[in-house]
Amino acid sequence: MPNQGRPMRADARRNYERLLAEARAVVSEQGTDASLEEVARRAGVGIGTLYRHFPTREALLEALLRDRFDGLRAYAEELLGADDPFGALVAWLHRIASGTAVYHGLAQAMMAALQDETSDLYVSCHGMRAGGRALLVRAQEAGKVRPDAQPHDVLYLAGMVATAAEQSPGDTSLHDRLFTYVVDGLRTR
Repeated sequence: MPNQGRPMRADARRNYERLLAEARAVVSEQGTDASLEEVARRAGVGIGTLYRHFPTREALLEALLRDRFDGLRAYAEELLGADDPFGALVAWLHRIASGTAVYHGLAQAMMAALQDETSDLYVSCHGMRAGGRALLVRAQEAGKVRPDAQPHDVLYLAGMVATAAEQSPGDTSLHDRLFTYVVDGLRTR
């Protein structure tokens, strides 16, 4: 968030939140190359206001990703108390795979953030990864997931499901089929 050293004025905070909400909608419709002018127009602000909050397209996408990563971390924490460790892991992975598919091009940006320790997103990404790791370990300790499954591999698989489905938009069941294969491959035999 901009100006993290000092609190935002109420109107600036409203503009920021409105811009993020409209960016989610526009990027969902048009992909990560969406028109920034359209985002500003829908938010009811000028393009200068958008650029004050998000100086680049990457900054806007990072804000969307940071929001997503923080939500995935919170969801993982919520699922840690579930009675079914395997079901909890699957629910979390499904949210990653299906949520990433919402924005065309986001899967690649998400995978890049998972690797770049210098990225502004890394802290949020690290929290999300830690939540997923805890769910995976819990499912492994319950004997439900193969012991050789590595946390980063499982995240890559979920991201690859979204990327593959993105490449075949005419096959509406591809995402679900691929996700089922990933889940089946994680189960202990």
